[in-house]
Amino acid sequence: MTILLEFKEKLRSFYGKYEIYLLPVIKFLLALGVFWMIRQKIGYMERLNSLSLLLIVALACSVLPMAVMLLAAGALITLHCYALSMQAGVIMFVLFVIMYLLYFRFASGYGYNALLAPIACALGFPYVMPVANGLLQHPASVIPTICGVITYYFLNGIMASETSLSIADDEEGMIGRFQEIIKQFVGNREMYLAVALFAAVTVTVYVIRRLSVDYAWTIAIVIGMLIQFLGFFIGYMEIGLSSRTSALVIGSLISLALLFILQFFFFNLDYTRTERVQFEDDEYYYYVKAVPKSYVATREKKVKKISSRKKRESRDTVTRKELMEDMEIYMDEEDR
Repeated sequence: MTILLEFKEKLRSFYGKYEIYLLPVIKFLLALGVFWMIRQKIGYMERLNSLSLLLIVALACSVLPMAVMLLAAGALITLHCYALSMQAGVIMFVLFVIMYLLYFRFASGYGYNALLAPIACALGFPYVMPVANGLLQHPASVIPTICGVITYYFLNGIMASETSLSIADDEEGMIGRFQEIIKQFVGNREMYLAVALFAAVTVTVYVIRRLSVDYAWTIAIVIGMLIQFLGFFIGYMEIGLSSRTSALVIGSLISLALLFILQFFFFNLDYTRTERVQFEDDEYYYYVKAVPKSYVATREKKVKKISSRKKRESRDTVTRKELMEDMEIYMDEEDR
């Protein structure tokens, strides 16, 4: 455990020292990962699939605000959907406008949640997102997370209807496309289940982790994951998706491991040394509970330099040249 604590402190010290360089690198990798996932899933417009183009856009997003990365991702998705079907592009554009308005109004500081949520969904462990939101952020942070989840399910519906959306250019076919896309989106009960559970879990975890009880974060993680597991398990049974239960178990275990790693780095406390302090002033009594963080000072190597002056202290005599150097008197070339 001591080794892990030392590693954590070294990592935090390293990030604090080089944050100005590491943050653009992290943003670049996040942007590139999002753009690459869009390319792999819905790369219908060939001109936007160029790796050099994605690298340039990701590099620009690394030094610009997070809102620019969101706009770039939304523009890529909309253009790819438009290349498949004009109706899909229009609906995607309207959906993004609504989500951006909600994001800028209520949760402008949590834009990366909208990018991490679909990535987590694609990797199979989206259950980590609402619990992490409740642990580290305000409940309003669930709004961009839900926007990312909605985008993920919408794109899955587009991919499922890819064949029918790429044909029929007459007027009746255009109306049929709109109806099919809206039906795929509005009738997606799994999406409603995920949105409801994510919102409920974020609020629940936020309330529990703020309680003045021992192991509040651990309790919040366990209860949040339990609510999600039971909610998705019962929901899958009700909507006829029982085949998803095995992926639910694996994804929940991975999410649980990631959340405990998150707790170790952000909220690792030593409850064995808890102290309770009581004091008063003219108006109030104060009851304070102090829980120290688990901390281990990193061992640093110290090199002791022994100067020539200290060596001379062991001698009884000092030469004329050494004396003049100590008094900062310099000889001329002739005297030397």
